[in-house]
Amino acid sequence: MTGLRLTVLGSATPYPAAGNPCSGYLLEGGGVRVWVDAGSGTLGELRRYVGLGELDAVWISHLHADHCADLLTAYYGLLHADVHRAAPLPLFGPPGIADRLAGFLTNGPDRSPVERAFAVTESYDGQRIRLGGLTLLVRAVEHGGPPAFGLRVEDAEGAVLAYSGDSEPCPALTELARDSDLFLCEADGEGPGHLAPEEAGRTAAEARAGRLLVTHVGPAIPPEEAVRRAAGEFGGPVEHAGPGRTFTVTRRSRTPGRTRPSPASSR
Repeated sequence: MTGLRLTVLGSATPYPAAGNPCSGYLLEGGGVRVWVDAGSGTLGELRRYVGLGELDAVWISHLHADHCADLLTAYYGLLHADVHRAAPLPLFGPPGIADRLAGFLTNGPDRSPVERAFAVTESYDGQRIRLGGLTLLVRAVEHGGPPAFGLRVEDAEGAVLAYSGDSEPCPALTELARDSDLFLCEADGEGPGHLAPEEAGRTAAEARAGRLLVTHVGPAIPPEEAVRRAAGEFGGPVEHAGPGRTFTVTRRSRTPGRTRPSPASSR
């Protein structure tokens, strides 16, 4: 496969809709498969494409349930079902993610062995992760309180996917999406900590993204309206992240002199 492939497992918020789980995506490319956000209902959809035994990693943007709740049932699948792995499944997520999972899963005096199921690495601003032929750059974004992160993924050919997670407009998000080939951006439209469709469009325009894919659209906004409102601020193609849709991301021509974003820190 050339480029990256993004499959929408679900894009509903703040709880699943009939036929549409909460936020979750399957990212494939560089010889790896990554479950990006694990909102309610996405694990079942993920299994249409790949089992937990074949998955290479999980990446979680923040610890609101509509982005991470299916980690709980994934834990049972990894430790108590028919999944066989040689080692725990790599899980990248916000600080405190292991204890948050254990707090729900523990039913007795002993803490549930979350680390037997997941090899946990906590996210931080500027973090770089190498997975197969992919480079992941993590940036802290503004979501009104809890640690929240956006993601930029680049393959060996230079194809770039950027994902907002949940965020309000902020410089880090614009920089994360800079010159991306596909910008997957929330368009919830409900108050602080989120982007309205117009703000998603403006961020895509400021970042000079190639395509905009609006997701996490709130129940008060029909998806076609979110697309229309975002397109009013962005001159490139705009689509909705409908459940079950797959998008191929390949490198486009870029204007000489444009620079890629630099992390705030790395290690």
